[in-house]
Amino acid sequence: MAKLLFFFIIIIIFFFISLPLSLSQSTAEESCNGIFLSYNYTSGHRLPPTLIPSDPSQQPYRFESNLTILNNGLRELKSWRVYVGFEHGEVLVSASHAVLDDGSLLPANVGNGTVFSGFPETDLKTAVETAGYLPQMSAQVQLVGTQFGVADPDVPLPSTITLANDGFSCPNPTKLNFWMHVCCTEDSTRRSNITTGEDLQPLQNGDVTIMYDVIRSYETNYWAQVTISNHNPLDRLDNWKLSWEWKRDEFIYAMKGAYPSVVDSTDCIFGKPGEHYKDMDFSNALNCERRPTIIDLPPTMVNNSDLGMIPFCCRNGTILPPTMDQSKSLSVFQMQVFKMPTEFNRTQLIPPQNWKIRGEVNQDYQCTPPVRVSQSQFPNPSGLPSESTAIATWQVVCNKTESKGATPRCCVSFSAFFNDSVVPCNTCACGCKSSPSHTCSASAQALLLPSEALLVPFENRTRKTTEFAKLQRRALPNPLPCGDNCGVSINWHLFTDYENGWTARITLFNWGETDFVDWFAALQFDKAVPGFQTMYSFNGSALPGVPANNTIFMQGKPGLNYLLAEKDGKKPKKDPRVPGAQQSVLSFTKKTTPGIKVARGEGFPTRVFFNGEECSLPSILPSNAYRMSVATRFFGFLLAAVALLFLQQ
Repeated sequence: MAKLLFFFIIIIIFFFISLPLSLSQSTAEESCNGIFLSYNYTSGHRLPPTLIPSDPSQQPYRFESNLTILNNGLRELKSWRVYVGFEHGEVLVSASHAVLDDGSLLPANVGNGTVFSGFPETDLKTAVETAGYLPQMSAQVQLVGTQFGVADPDVPLPSTITLANDGFSCPNPTKLNFWMHVCCTEDSTRRSNITTGEDLQPLQNGDVTIMYDVIRSYETNYWAQVTISNHNPLDRLDNWKLSWEWKRDEFIYAMKGAYPSVVDSTDCIFGKPGEHYKDMDFSNALNCERRPTIIDLPPTMVNNSDLGMIPFCCRNGTILPPTMDQSKSLSVFQMQVFKMPTEFNRTQLIPPQNWKIRGEVNQDYQCTPPVRVSQSQFPNPSGLPSESTAIATWQVVCNKTESKGATPRCCVSFSAFFNDSVVPCNTCACGCKSSPSHTCSASAQALLLPSEALLVPFENRTRKTTEFAKLQRRALPNPLPCGDNCGVSINWHLFTDYENGWTARITLFNWGETDFVDWFAALQFDKAVPGFQTMYSFNGSALPGVPANNTIFMQGKPGLNYLLAEKDGKKPKKDPRVPGAQQSVLSFTKKTTPGIKVARGEGFPTRVFFNGEECSLPSILPSNAYRMSVATRFFGFLLAAVALLFLQQ
């Protein structure tokens, strides 16, 4: 009897403690005339292993919480997005009715905060249009995960919660015990992402956009067309790989214009598809993985009646920047997607989530969840002067992300007519071994070079470099500095500087084993671009507004669009290997750049890109303290002559 009475008292106490919280939450919700957000920590306990008390910050704990989004405004909220400022090293294990906005798969590290997006219900209607029907006005996300170092009685609340949609302003949240909340209201000074009478979202801009168009729909399956478009004027994709996550047990039965990297129907035969499609021959299904990876087809498949015949397909995964060739800045493929019985309806169309795209040597991209937009229109395949419209269209926007600790893949050297030394690429500019050999130093500054040394691989420069240093009476470190280890190096040489203008020469060297087809480069300057006139061996132009009228874009002319790989010399046993090379001269006028100090640094680029990758620049510029010698001037012309000889071979 005593135990029963004690239990009853505990229930009474808990009721009276939680009552003010419930009343407070209800009052806060009712007083909000915008988007009401709340985060409620519900439970948690310590997880094994049990760590020693001296390091409690590493002790893992389970946490369970609820994230609520409620639309109390007058406008429908499209594609809701909420930022939660996790700060205790959280590893999110599950999240109902939402996905991570950056496309990460669960479990995921979210200890630095993360953005949630609604799925499959992405939009929140208003009380006016639903008569206060909460399931259509609100979304509740149940979160389960692991956090570190926050034990009872501390509550692992995030630092903040805020609406990530454009067009809203959110104050600092209010925290009460296990609960925090905030009311976000429309901000007329910011670009709005709320509807204004239209049902669909406007198209968004990004480095790469992906359109997911449903072009044919049946009860059990549909055909989708996927279009990958590159909008970054200085970037490209090589051997692109595209992946996503099916959320409703869909599978790919057929494709045209692309192909799965793995053809496997095992998950269909032994999974839910095999239970429902009992009469289907799954040996013809292409891919049943929950997260397939799609690759492009080679150009030889363009006219293949089974896999090709799709405009803009089959380019070996190469997508060029629009500044180079608009027609080659996109890639298209189609696929037949089968659904599960719960989705058997022509109008029940749900795109996959958690999109990822990357190239072979390109930086990673972070992609948003697909957003429903106005249907795409396509030229009539019969040639009639009309357009066909997609049944439904979603857009995925991907932007480049800077990888921490990523090393460049190309480097730049500087030289000038007024100095007999070439400032080379930095030591280990493109990375070095973690423990370099005792024969070279990863920290020593790169040695100045004679111009002819640029024509030979780094391992063959030692004699030329040391003799040049002794001639110039420069000290030699012991051990000598390591090489730059870059596959591509670019030499920028100030050729002339006179009263009304100046010229420069650019030489590209390929020290790798792979040819670069349709290569391009871009150079950014502080002041020189308005004076750019012409480029003689390449196609070159100043890009307006990229990023601020300070960029020169260049590519090889027909016949010079290949930067060949390194090859053996004429006498391999005696001669060093020869790099692939391309070279051109640029001319500038000073009429549009009065006062430009070419020789004092303003004639050198501040950023250089090759095939979309930013190159490492030298830490110093050539000094104009003294004039170059006759011998060095001769070697400068020799460099130009030899490089031109390479171009003719």
